[in-house]
Amino acid sequence: MSIYDIIMMVANVKKILINIKNNDIIFSYKTNNSKVNNDLINTNIISDNELIFSDIYIKENTKILSSFIKELAIQYNATNVIISKMDLAPLIISILEKATNITSMYIKEEESLTYTVCEGIINLKHIKKINCSTIQAFMIELLDKNNITCETRSEILYISNFMEQNNLLSYSNIYYKTNVRINIPLSLEDIKDFADFCKINKYLKTIHINKLINTELENIIKTLISCGRRNIKIVIHENINDEKTINYLREINKIYKKKYTLSLSLEYSKEYLDKNIFRQTINNMLKVCGLIISSLVILVVTYIGISNYVALKEVNAIKDDLQEVIEITKTDDLQDIINNKNDENINKAEENEEPKEQIKLITNEPLAALLSVNSDVIGELKVNNTNVDYPVVQTTDNDYYLKHNINKEYNNNGWIYMDFRNNPMNLDKNNIIYGHNMYYSGVMFGTLHKTANKNWYTNPENQIITYNTLYENMKFRIFSIYRVPKTNDYLKVFFNNDEDFLEFVDMITTRSIYNFNVPVGPTAKILTLSTCSNNGTKRLVIHAVLIEDETSE
Repeated sequence: MSIYDIIMMVANVKKILINIKNNDIIFSYKTNNSKVNNDLINTNIISDNELIFSDIYIKENTKILSSFIKELAIQYNATNVIISKMDLAPLIISILEKATNITSMYIKEEESLTYTVCEGIINLKHIKKINCSTIQAFMIELLDKNNITCETRSEILYISNFMEQNNLLSYSNIYYKTNVRINIPLSLEDIKDFADFCKINKYLKTIHINKLINTELENIIKTLISCGRRNIKIVIHENINDEKTINYLREINKIYKKKYTLSLSLEYSKEYLDKNIFRQTINNMLKVCGLIISSLVILVVTYIGISNYVALKEVNAIKDDLQEVIEITKTDDLQDIINNKNDENINKAEENEEPKEQIKLITNEPLAALLSVNSDVIGELKVNNTNVDYPVVQTTDNDYYLKHNINKEYNNNGWIYMDFRNNPMNLDKNNIIYGHNMYYSGVMFGTLHKTANKNWYTNPENQIITYNTLYENMKFRIFSIYRVPKTNDYLKVFFNNDEDFLEFVDMITTRSIYNFNVPVGPTAKILTLSTCSNNGTKRLVIHAVLIEDETSE
């Protein structure tokens, strides 16, 4: 080892101070500016007033220090350890293994408990109580399963955008999640939570990223590699046509796909593809002659007309088939379908340790008959004086039913579907339903644009939306309709508290093109309909609040 290496090691060494007061063993960094001797790297200092060890010495002599702390705890009858800093906790946990009479831990720093520390506490076995500033809900669940009591000094209100967007509020959700969405740029909390997610999760297959920032993408990949993750696809949802950027992605994909089986792909929006294909076609035609352009326009118009006619026929045929399924399903067969679905819901709830009172049994028999067609069926939606009258489906992501119909056949019309984050049995505060705006054919949400016309939204009959699930029939009263540039702020599903929810309600109500004068309280549940508008540059959004007393209508 060179003299420079020795100097750098000495400069970077940290001194760990141990004090004993009452029944507590206190661990902290020694913060005075006294010079550190070279010997401190390989040994320790013990005096009547304090014990000092270098972090390097502790790491290299874990077993010795573990026995030493055990004897110290016995001698002073210590049952509790106090750790000054969160980043010091993993090192101290490594030397507490033999000190079995220590049963509680107190972390002084006002930082959220990290998953690494949580995991270390569980592995110690003899720690039965932990006190920290704050902690995420899934860690409380994990500690509770291991009979460890957790006390926090701050109210648990905040979770990162990454955890909230992917509904990672319980340990089981984190463990079994197969695909996640990541909004770039990432905050420090997002980065930490994504790293913890990768350590816990065992089934991840796909990561969806909203846009490309090279450094952020590389940090995500490095996190996956450091956690030993393999066979994962990263989908970047951005309309990229820059050759330099595309070559960068190809090179990154080539590097990581072979060695770590991590693959990258670009997912262009339908509007972007349509726009660029159309532009390229026009440019080529201009090079030939104006006559061919005119002919092409006629062909395109004819094609659109035929396509729209075919689309309308296809959707109507599907709806007729669904109605026939409802009518011909025999009573015995229907009861088997209902029993199987009820059993599935009960088993799933038990696996997730959900309260029994949240489990509902199927009451909507006609809708239950459609489960024989597609097990993703969860409800049915009707908007008065539009063509919107469809069964609603839900799967594990928000992409599949953009390109598949209710029969799970590939189709550009897609189908009407609920956000994958929403609970189809017990509604959330904001329940979101999507559908393509097939304006010319009028299928899916193609006639929803009528709701922005004054003669439509001022008609009281039109202000009531019917949404029935397998478990109950419901009506919602519209309180806001608006068009807004593409944004995700109205797609929030989870709220920290009533104040957070009411701020959200105020935001979406203020946007409305008409004052419906409908109150929305803190306990209300909202139905949100969302579709494209203005050639994809905006979103048409409708919000309606659940009518609790239907008999009043």
